[in-house]
Amino acid sequence: MSELIDNRAQRVRQLKHIIKHLHAGKPPSEVKQELEEVVRATDYSEVVAMEQELLAEGMPVEELRSMCDLHSQVTRDLLVAPPARTVPPGHPVDTFRRENEALHGVLLRMRIARKDIEAMPDMADCSRKLFEWRQAYNELMDVEKHYQRKEHCLFPALEAHGITGPPKVMWAKHDDTRALLKDLGEALKQPETRAAAWKLVGATAGAAAEDSVEEMIYKEENILLPMSLGALTEEDWAVIWHASPRYGWCLVEPQKGYQPSDQVQPQAGEGVQLPTGGLSVDQLTALFNTLPFDLTFVDADDRVGFFSEGPQRVFARSRAILGRKVQHCHPPKSVDVVDRIVGDFRAGRQSEAAFWINFQGRFVYIRYLAVRDEAGQYLGTLEVTQDIGPIRALEGERRLLEYDSPEVASQ
Repeated sequence: MSELIDNRAQRVRQLKHIIKHLHAGKPPSEVKQELEEVVRATDYSEVVAMEQELLAEGMPVEELRSMCDLHSQVTRDLLVAPPARTVPPGHPVDTFRRENEALHGVLLRMRIARKDIEAMPDMADCSRKLFEWRQAYNELMDVEKHYQRKEHCLFPALEAHGITGPPKVMWAKHDDTRALLKDLGEALKQPETRAAAWKLVGATAGAAAEDSVEEMIYKEENILLPMSLGALTEEDWAVIWHASPRYGWCLVEPQKGYQPSDQVQPQAGEGVQLPTGGLSVDQLTALFNTLPFDLTFVDADDRVGFFSEGPQRVFARSRAILGRKVQHCHPPKSVDVVDRIVGDFRAGRQSEAAFWINFQGRFVYIRYLAVRDEAGQYLGTLEVTQDIGPIRALEGERRLLEYDSPEVASQ
């Protein structure tokens, strides 16, 4: 057994050495010859271990992200994926797989429409094919729900088992794909209908977006999902299953079959005594869920300790993030800002940071507030998020009672 472990560690070291050469500019053909010797006895778990070690040695996520597609292409023909493990219909993995299958279908339709336009004479009217391309693109944008479930439900479970590298790299690749899809979407809004105008769009933005989504599907099916099935417990999958609906489904609905046990819920009637009064757990929960803004609390160890669950949250939250490092709850490109805010709050240099953004048709005000005890000891950071668009639109005064919502019939 020790010999097998030593051999595995040696292969991981060799993989890391070879991939560093690839990133340094060594021709892929030469790297592939070196890899052929190493990968005869390896699998994707060792590629994952290699990525983990590179991050642990200090390689930035952005740098590893920039090279992961290249080493994926080099190793793809050499590594043999393990047989897919069977899971019940409706299991989170089953849903991810079915969504990927549906995404493949949409990508095929996009590619056909794009290729048909590229084959047309330059001055031809491509309105019908352009409509098909735009329609498929609109369906493809459902992939955002797929990515968000991975980021906020699956990744926290992997991190709890010490698997932090692949989620970081994959989240960064999600953002790359989002950017490519956004660029393609902006291009597809143009009113031009002559084929000549769309050939360049198809060969650049169209092909890049398709390839990025396709590459992510490949990594999920051959690396992420097999790795997750091997690492996570039934309790983990139950948490993921319960948290998933708040993010929605991509193109297909989950099948019936998988039914985990219910998550443990706080018992009703447990009182919480505060200096200014007492509330039952039910009252306290309802109070937080009624607030016209969203709260998220990160404790002094940078772990998410609490969030409110109002019916119109600006940013979705999953209970899977409880206990998760706040740095892991943000895209890699935003982690530096998060670290700076938390560091300034902890050191007492600052007590508040505010941002305001346009988000999905809403004007959102985001405040980060340092939470300290009476002695000034840092306890954590409170995030307060609110759609203030309706507030900004107020004019004049309202001094008489006037409800904004229609009257609700009494029961």
